[in-house]
Amino acid sequence: MHTDTLSPLAFHQISDAVLPGHGQAALLLDLARTQEITLSEQHALSQAAAQQTAITPQTYLQALRSFFSQRPERDSSFLLGQQLLPGHYGHLSQALIHAPNLRDALRHICVHYQILCPLLRPRLIESERFLILYWCDSYGVPALRNQLVEMHMSAVVALARWLAECRFQWRFCFNRPPPRTAEQHQTFLGHDLQFSCQLDAMVISREQAERAWPRTSQIAWQLAQQQSPPPACNPSLLNQLYDYLQSRLRQQPVLEQTAQDFGLSPATLKRYLSKHGSHFQAELDLCRTHMALYLLTVQGMDTEQVANWLGFHDANNFRRSCKRWTGVSPSSLRADILTRLNQPGWLS
Repeated sequence: MHTDTLSPLAFHQISDAVLPGHGQAALLLDLARTQEITLSEQHALSQAAAQQTAITPQTYLQALRSFFSQRPERDSSFLLGQQLLPGHYGHLSQALIHAPNLRDALRHICVHYQILCPLLRPRLIESERFLILYWCDSYGVPALRNQLVEMHMSAVVALARWLAECRFQWRFCFNRPPPRTAEQHQTFLGHDLQFSCQLDAMVISREQAERAWPRTSQIAWQLAQQQSPPPACNPSLLNQLYDYLQSRLRQQPVLEQTAQDFGLSPATLKRYLSKHGSHFQAELDLCRTHMALYLLTVQGMDTEQVANWLGFHDANNFRRSCKRWTGVSPSSLRADILTRLNQPGWLS
């Protein structure tokens, strides 16, 4: 784990032991046993769960890969996801159970994601009409990306359905082509599925998100929040870099200054990012894409305004860059997203 006397930005890597052994990995171990599956990392997971020691994200991901390879049925990720939340994390889980509504539950998950959703970080955008929960990769594992997205979406849907005692009218967006069959997505998530999107996201109307849940207790919610531990302050390298770049997009961040602020040499930062299956330009383009999406749709800016906000002095240059990031022009991107959001019968 990286530390430095000059107090650079803190982060951990995929090979650092930071995940509680009695957490999600223990749930995976239990599910594997019921399915009579022997995981590649079974001994390490069993030992960590018994001794309540930490495991590395790499170990957990290897165990997931082993599970999915031995149970190739398309419902595997959804079944596992249904068990993830609220989890068994003391006051953190109790606070989630006593959340007044979906909006507060999502906010709680986003604040404490390092415990509740360590592999994919949920990020919440709130507008006047809707809430968007989108998922960012914490450790760079593209081979498992689809299963991880299905796991985490299933976790949120199952939690909300349990606490609200009703089904929500979600819209699901997937940054992937349509699968051969969406039967499992429809069974575990719902029928409002959008594929070939720019984000892996869940969208819901603000009215539904703020609707009071029947079992809520304001006193229990506040008490559990007060007793919950503070959010972890050493995010993964990819999450810390995302936050860093998002806060500096208007300053045109570069590799050299970024490495310095992380207390690293440019070569070391490159090596660390490669270890996580990425590189600096890819992460910068991802942040720019997400910000452009937000400005074009939620903020309602036009192409020239977004170009100026992102530091492009030439709108045509921004159009070319946007097409490189997303495959389409800013105007086409905005039209596509607004069409998806405003389809009849939803968010009305």
